[in-house]
Amino acid sequence: MKKIITTPNAPAPIGPYNQAVLSGNTLYISGQTPIYPSTGNLVSGSIEEETLQVMKNIEAILTAAGATFESVVKASIFVKDMHQFKAINGVYGSFFNAATAPARETIEVANLPMFVNVEISMIAVIE
Repeated sequence: MKKIITTPNAPAPIGPYNQAVLSGNTLYISGQTPIYPSTGNLVSGSIEEETLQVMKNIEAILTAAGATFESVVKASIFVKDMHQFKAINGVYGSFFNAATAPARETIEVANLPMFVNVEISMIAVIE
């Protein structure tokens, strides 16, 4: 059975999906973009600022599900420009302990929703 996870501390979905779905003890977090949840506006700053907002949005969803970044087992990062990888990775990495960081892939794509520069989704296991 699945449980829908929502929080006002992360952006509302912009389509027919939910912020996250908990199935058993596995949490599937939808791709998060650099949107301020309070206003629905996009971050208009550096790639570091965009990535930081994405990670804050994910953190809000993890918290709503009773999880933390330590619960994350898999991450997918979608970027518009792989030349920004180092900057994105620096912000992303600050949320994890390197010894227990999740599995991950980073994929360069032509475009992302709302033409943002970065989108990140995660899977967590809640014990």
